[in-house]
Amino acid sequence: MAEGRARKVGTAVVVRTERLSPHMVRIVLGGAGLAGFGAGTYTDHYVKLLFAPDGVTYTTPWDLDRIRADHPREEWPRQRAYTVRAWDPADLELTLDFVVHGDEGLAGPWAARVQPGELVRFLGPGGAYAPDPVAGWHLLVGDESALPAIAAAMERMPAGAQVHALVEVEGPQDELRIVTPDGIVPVWIHRGSRPIGEALTEAVQALDFPSADVHAFVHGEAGFVRTLRHHLRIDRGIPRERLSISGYWRLGQTDEGWRAIKRDWNAEVEAEQERTLAGAAS
Repeated sequence: MAEGRARKVGTAVVVRTERLSPHMVRIVLGGAGLAGFGAGTYTDHYVKLLFAPDGVTYTTPWDLDRIRADHPREEWPRQRAYTVRAWDPADLELTLDFVVHGDEGLAGPWAARVQPGELVRFLGPGGAYAPDPVAGWHLLVGDESALPAIAAAMERMPAGAQVHALVEVEGPQDELRIVTPDGIVPVWIHRGSRPIGEALTEAVQALDFPSADVHAFVHGEAGFVRTLRHHLRIDRGIPRERLSISGYWRLGQTDEGWRAIKRDWNAEVEAEQERTLAGAAS
């Protein structure tokens, strides 16, 4: 996402909401503020929703440069990134799906209680991944936080594509219906009481890869993503350019805390794996 576009605050209005599962809420945004929104190239398009801290107000329309100049850092808007589940440019409707775990977090509780008519401010869209139509096969892996992007990717697959999609959710009540061109459905992995990502990691490690020509999308909690990054890069030998892989969130970290260290954390992981690959080649 270009810096100039990232700093321009967009606006939309909540049109309707829907509870998809016990832990997933869908919010549909609309309004003239979405004219020229411009998503569609990628299946992992995202927006960053902006939330003013309690008791803080800004001059409207919101201008991030002015806000940051006029307010101390602790009064800056909080940002939460969410995948674009769907974008309808004809009706100017933007669909976002939210993982909700009771009162935990910021955006999840907001999504659970928000009502039609509420004004929403955001940055974006950004994005970088879409399924390669000529790949030998596709690997899509993630927890609930990656489900909207995985679903969007599955729906975008070309006819005849070979797809292995593995999604970890708490239990069968959290499975969602995903319609794909060839009727492909995800492999749903139920976490139950196990640590997040443990069962998912085991499933990927046990998967019989059809060929080396894979285009992979692996996103979710950073701890298991790191383990799978090592497995896919080192054990399976998948080139870095054939992987879209990132930790959307980090267990035990607030969103702000994770963003503050994510770049350095990713660089450390990548450097460690490059050293391992270099050592194996020498």
